[in-house]
Amino acid sequence: MPIKIPMALPAAEALIKENIFVMDEARAIKQDIRPLKIAIMNLMPTKIVTETQFLRLLSNTPLQIDITLLNMASHTSKNTSEEHLATFYKTFDEVKNEKFDGLIITGAPVESLKFTDVDYWNELCELVDWAHKNVYSTMYVCWGAYAGLYINHGIEKLNLEKKVSGVFRHKTLYPEYPLVRGFNKEFSAPHSRYSAMRREDVLAKEDLLILAESEEAGIYLVANKNGREFYVTGHCEYDFDTLKNEYERDLLKGIDPEIPKHYFPDDDPSKTPISTWRAHAHLLYSNWLNYYVYQNTPYDLSEMLF
Repeated sequence: MPIKIPMALPAAEALIKENIFVMDEARAIKQDIRPLKIAIMNLMPTKIVTETQFLRLLSNTPLQIDITLLNMASHTSKNTSEEHLATFYKTFDEVKNEKFDGLIITGAPVESLKFTDVDYWNELCELVDWAHKNVYSTMYVCWGAYAGLYINHGIEKLNLEKKVSGVFRHKTLYPEYPLVRGFNKEFSAPHSRYSAMRREDVLAKEDLLILAESEEAGIYLVANKNGREFYVTGHCEYDFDTLKNEYERDLLKGIDPEIPKHYFPDDDPSKTPISTWRAHAHLLYSNWLNYYVYQNTPYDLSEMLF
C-alpha cells in the first residue's frame, strides 16, 4: 500500500530499499480517495529508528495512509536533532484541533520513574483525554500501554527488579477477535521492559479483554471492548537486531544485563539473531487498520462524534 510521508524523511530511503511503496504529496493528491490519518506520538529517544519500524508495519495494507509524526513540546530530545524534529514533527498543540482515524503512542525509557515524575506526563494525559473525542482508535505500546491503562482505567504499573528481555511465546486467547484474526494459536514477540501489571487488575475491568499472554512474559495484548483502545506490552515493531543493540548498550553502561531470552541462537550473543515475529507484527497492525480504523471511521472526520 502507499504510505505517504515526506521523501526527505530518513525512513523513506530505508523503506524504499525494502520495496515498500512510499508516496509523496504530489502523487497522493492525484488519487481520488481519502487517506487514513494516523498520528504517531514518538516517545522513544532514537526517533529515526522508531519511525522506520512503525512505518514499516503500517505499510502492509492496500490503504493509503497519511502519517503525522508527533513529539512532546514539554520534553527536550537529547538523541534527535532539533532540525529533524522541526522538519518532520509537530507538537500536540499544533494538531489538537484536528481529528485522526488512528493514533499510536510508543514506548519510552522512563520506566524507573513514577508516572507523575515524567516531565511530559501532564501533556501526555492531555493527549490521551483529547484522543477520546478526536481519534477513533489508539494503539498504546510498551510504556505507553502501561501509561494508557493507568490514565484510562486506573491500573497500576508494577516495577520489576529484572528486565523482561527476549522473544517469548504467546497464546492467543480469543482467536475469533478481529485484532488477532489470522494469528497462530501460539506466536512469538519481543519484550524489553521493567514493568508489569497484575492479571487480576485487568480482569476486574469489565470493559477490558486480555487477547494474548505469555507464561514467561505475562500479558501481551489488551483490548477495550469498544475497539477504541489497544494495549501492547511488547515491541513487535522491533528490528531483528534491536534487542542485541540494547543488550550491548547496557553492557557498555556496566549494567551487567541478562542475555535476552530465546533470542540469540544457542543463547550465544556472538551469533546473529533472526526475526521470528515479523509476520505477526504486520498482521497485528494491518488488522488494527482494517477492522478498527478503516471499517469504522466516517469519510468526513468532522462527523466523528462520541
